Amino acid sequence: MDTIGTGVLVRGEAELFAATAHLFANAAEIACAAADLNTWVTTRRASPSSAGPGPHKIRKLYRPGVLLEPERAEHLYAMERLGAGVRITRDEILETIILDNRFAILAGDRAHGERAYRVVDEAGLVRNIVSLFDAAWRAGTELSLYDAEFAEVRALAPRILDVLASGCKDETAARTVGLSVRTYRRRVAELMSALGATSRFQAGVRARELGLV
Repeated sequence: MDTIGTGVLVRGEAELFAATAHLFANAAEIACAAADLNTWVTTRRASPSSAGPGPHKIRKLYRPGVLLEPERAEHLYAMERLGAGVRITRDEILETIILDNRFAILAGDRAHGERAYRVVDEAGLVRNIVSLFDAAWRAGTELSLYDAEFAEVRALAPRILDVLASGCKDETAARTVGLSVRTYRRRVAELMSALGATSRFQAGVRARELGLV
């Protein structure tokens, strides 16, 4: 654990859990933004056990890739049933957890398989992070509405990923998947966006990271 600039820098999920468990234990309001369910695995142990009726207000904002697997999509619905607000955004987001608008945990890049996190409590910086989250939350789409639009992409994702991995031409891939070339290319673009990928190769890499292929 290092104190660098504003806040404390921790390395790895175990160190993050040790540094923040007490913050989660006392939090009345939690806001979370993440690209997928893997970003904050350890902090789930520290968060309140129930998002149901009570003092806790929980908002979760995710990128579309979290909906690619039915099991993960069901996990989001389970959070909603427990009382959490869940929205999906196509926009790039700052992966962060905000506790009572007083503390923020920022997820950094992975290095050598271990991710770094910064825990900050400087009031001005936290206010800025809260403003960014609130803007992204307002622009996000309710889970059920987005999921209804995303259903076809999720259903086709395994087959599209397979043909992308084969390296075949779009015309051949489209026939394999059973789509027109135009629709196939649109679905590929939507899948890349959901995975946060800027190329088809990167989409394959990201899919492997998420355990989709």
